[in-house]
Amino acid sequence: MVLKTRMWAAIVSPMSILILDDDPDVGIAAKLLLQRRFGPVRLLQQPADLSAALDAEPVELLLLDMNFLPGRIDGAQGQAVLAEVMRRAQPPAVIVMTAYAEVNLAVASLKAGAFDFITKPWNNDKLLATVAAALASRQPKAVVVAAASALLGESRVMHELRSLIRSVAPTEANVLVLGEMGSGKELVAREIHALSKRAGQTFLSVDLGALSDSTLESELFGHKRGSFTDARSERLGRFQAAQGGTLFLDEVANMPLAAQAKLLTVLERREVTPLGADAAVPIDVRIVSATNLDEAALFDAQRFRPDLLYRLNTIVLRLPPLRERREDIPLLAQHYLAHYAAQYQKPDRSLSSQALAGLMAHDWHGNVRALRHACERAVILAPGEQFELADFALQRAPQASVASPVASPVFGDSEEASPAMLPLSERERAALEEAMQAAQGNISQAARLLGLSRAALYRRLEKYGL
Repeated sequence: MVLKTRMWAAIVSPMSILILDDDPDVGIAAKLLLQRRFGPVRLLQQPADLSAALDAEPVELLLLDMNFLPGRIDGAQGQAVLAEVMRRAQPPAVIVMTAYAEVNLAVASLKAGAFDFITKPWNNDKLLATVAAALASRQPKAVVVAAASALLGESRVMHELRSLIRSVAPTEANVLVLGEMGSGKELVAREIHALSKRAGQTFLSVDLGALSDSTLESELFGHKRGSFTDARSERLGRFQAAQGGTLFLDEVANMPLAAQAKLLTVLERREVTPLGADAAVPIDVRIVSATNLDEAALFDAQRFRPDLLYRLNTIVLRLPPLRERREDIPLLAQHYLAHYAAQYQKPDRSLSSQALAGLMAHDWHGNVRALRHACERAVILAPGEQFELADFALQRAPQASVASPVASPVFGDSEEASPAMLPLSERERAALEEAMQAAQGNISQAARLLGLSRAALYRRLEKYGL
C-alpha cells in the first residue's frame, strides 16, 4: 500500500532557510527538524554575519531570534536586525522566535514586516506549519491555492467537515469547534483562518485551560505597568495582539464563570480594558473557540453561561473522534510514520497487514494525537524492516470504575492492580483516563481529583497522547 503525505503540499521544491540564533543547541534542533522537510538550512549565531549570508545566495525564509546579548530580553537587537532585513530590495520571509511572555515584542515584529512568530520552546507541529505557511507565501499564487488541507482524511465526515469550513471561513461568524481531546480542534481553527479574509493577519492561540485564574484576565486583556504585583511593564493581551486577525480560544469551557462574564462583555462591546487602564481599547478580531465538553454539559448553566455560549456558537463544527472514521487511520498512520522517519533520519518502512489491522481496530481514546505519538514511538524503537503491531505499544482502555480516580494505583492505594501486573506508565495512564472520564473532560476538575496543577496535568496528558 502506498499512501501519499499531503500536509505540506504547498511546498513543491526545496527552499533555502536561514536560522539566526546565538544558542547553537536551538539552531541545531530547528535545523534537524526542518531540513528533511523543506530542504537546505543554514545556521548563523551572530547578527554581524547576516548581511553577507543574505548576499551569498538567495534565502527564502529567515528564522530570527530577538536577543543576542547575555541578560537582554528587550529584543532591541532583534528588532534592529529585522528592520535591516526589511530594507533589502527582496527581503526573505521572516519568522521571529520569542519567549512565551514576549507578546508585545512579537506584535511589534509583525508590524515591522515579520511574517509570523513562534514561541520558545516550540511545538514541532506548529513550527512546521508556520514554516510551511511562510514558504507557501513565497510560491506563485496558483501553487498556494492548490495546496491540500492539513486536515487529513478521505472519510465522508472529513469531506463534509472540510466543505463546511470552506463555507464558513470567508464569513466573520464566530465558530465553536466541538471535539474530544487530541482530535485536531486547533487544526480546524487554523484552517478557518487560512481560508478567511484575515489570512494575511495574525492567528493567535490561547489555551484557557492552562491559565491560572489569577493570570487569565491579564493574558487575555493585558495590563498596565504597576497594575498588580510583578506587573513591571505594560503588556498587550491576546485580544490586542491578534488585532485584525483570528483569536483561537481553546478549552473555553474551562474558564471560571466570573471570567466568562468578562469575556462576554468584551465580545458584546468589541473592546477590552487592560488591567490598570482608565479607558477601553477597540478590538477587531474573529473568535474561533473550542471545547472537549459534550453539548449536554455545555448547556449546563452551572458550568457555562448560556449568553456566552450563544455569542460563541454562531456556527458549530463537530470534529469526529478517530474511532468514528477508522477508514482514515491508514492515511494518517502513513503520514506520521513518514514524517517521523524524516525527522529522526530513519529508513522508510511499510506496515505489516497485522499492524494495520490492529491500528484500525484500536479505539484511540486520545484520537489523532495518540496515533501520532504511537507512530513516533514506533519509528524510534521498531527493530524490524517493517512495522509490527507490537511496535506501537497500544494500551487497552481501562475497565476500572471511575467513581474514585484519586484511589488509582498511581496517586493512592489500590488492591485491583499490583506492580507485577502493570508497569508504572500503564498505571499512570489509566489513572489519567479515569480522572478525565470522571471529570467529563474538565481539566480543572480532573487536576483537583488527581492532586495536580493544571499545567502538570497537561504535561501528563501530552506525554500519553490523551
